[in-house]
Amino acid sequence: MKKILVKGKTQGKILKSEKPINFLGSVDKKTAIISDQHHDLFQKSLKNSILVFPSGVGSSVGAYTIYSIKSNNSAPLAMICQKVDLTVATGCALANIPLITVTDEEFSSLENGREIILDTESSNPITFLE
Repeated sequence: MKKILVKGKTQGKILKSEKPINFLGSVDKKTAIISDQHHDLFQKSLKNSILVFPSGVGSSVGAYTIYSIKSNNSAPLAMICQKVDLTVATGCALANIPLITVTDEEFSSLENGREIILDTESSNPITFLE
């Protein structure tokens, strides 16, 4: 693990994307469903997942989309990125969504649908279940 940006503890299933996410242009503010038909998570909801993705892209206004999906009870439980950008960091801080960055090797080990515990207070923040 590289960095803890927003602290927290949660447990859930990984929803993984190999593509960056534009929260302003691709995520519905009420349902958190990806609307970009060119994205690998097209028509999937981010709700109650541990969202794993390379990074955010796009306008800084995307931080308010993250805050909106949290306010609408549609947000991911946590986010894990390879590289954090200002939009995702600000959005997660505003919405109090745990956020960490991981190395490329750790990113590769995080498989879609796998259940994990994310605990930023632990010496090993990611624990695989099963």
